[in-house]
Amino acid sequence: MRHQAAGRSRIEIIDVARGGALVAMAVYHFGWDLEFFGYMDAGTTVTGGWRLFARAIATSFLFLVGVSLFLAHEKHIRWTGFLKRLAMVTVAAGAISAATWFAFPQGFIFFGILHHIAVASLLGLAFLRFPAWLLLGLAAGLVAAPHIFSAPFFDTPALWWIGLSTFRPPSNDYVPLLPWFGAVIAGIATARIARDTGALHSIALLKPANWQKPLAFAGRHSLAFYLLHQPVLIACVWVLAQLSPPADVPADVRFTQACMSQCAETRGGDFCATYCTCFTDTLEAEDRLDLVMSGKPEEEMQSRLSQIATECTMRAEVGSDFTQGDRTNERP
Repeated sequence: MRHQAAGRSRIEIIDVARGGALVAMAVYHFGWDLEFFGYMDAGTTVTGGWRLFARAIATSFLFLVGVSLFLAHEKHIRWTGFLKRLAMVTVAAGAISAATWFAFPQGFIFFGILHHIAVASLLGLAFLRFPAWLLLGLAAGLVAAPHIFSAPFFDTPALWWIGLSTFRPPSNDYVPLLPWFGAVIAGIATARIARDTGALHSIALLKPANWQKPLAFAGRHSLAFYLLHQPVLIACVWVLAQLSPPADVPADVRFTQACMSQCAETRGGDFCATYCTCFTDTLEAEDRLDLVMSGKPEEEMQSRLSQIATECTMRAEVGSDFTQGDRTNERP
């Protein structure tokens, strides 16, 4: 990260922080790969601690985008370097979308972390001169926005990137503008506070320890690391699968496991058991389960899945109420 604090052109500790976030991201993606190949239960990496881990990683990345944006352009926008970097990130984001469209068409990445970084970097330029208190208030508002302003109007695919739809669109990496742009704004505010209080000068003097130098190297080449790490990890897990294949779990069991894991995040066990059994049985009866598990696109599939979700929710809520009533009657 280039800055003129303490007479240095680069704040190395920020590179270390970015490198640490990259390593954490690689750990998460390795878990995702293990799940995809069948070494972990379906739904593991999108629920519980893994889900929080993923959100913490995305938050740290985007926070550092805001910090870097302020430090690089606080006095004046260095358009040559900015546009070069923006073009690289945009091309990389497009490549990710194209690759995942062919590999995972039903969950391809149409607005993931790189797409967000490209858009947020451009939008963030408008906020570099704002006072810190206003930026922090804006960041809080952006984080809260999806909980307040989500509406069916934003359910159309053309508007999914905004983040105000009433459901989470299908994608293996979905980082919409809201609420995540709040992390970028918070990074800009923090960098401004660090500069105004003199903390930035002290941070610029910090030198990485020997064990941190690999992290600093990764942080300086973050885009290359991002593009290369997942193909390498997938290749490693593929080799493992050839040497020691995972247990063959039937599609209905894998779907039910994933459904139960995700459902348990917001609903009780009785509801989830009924809901997921209903969903799995309906897909099997309509001969759609293999299609859903394969990730191959099909027109009207998303609409039908929404209908099944509504029907099974109603059935599960009735069953859950009935069960709770029985338990109430059993109490002395």
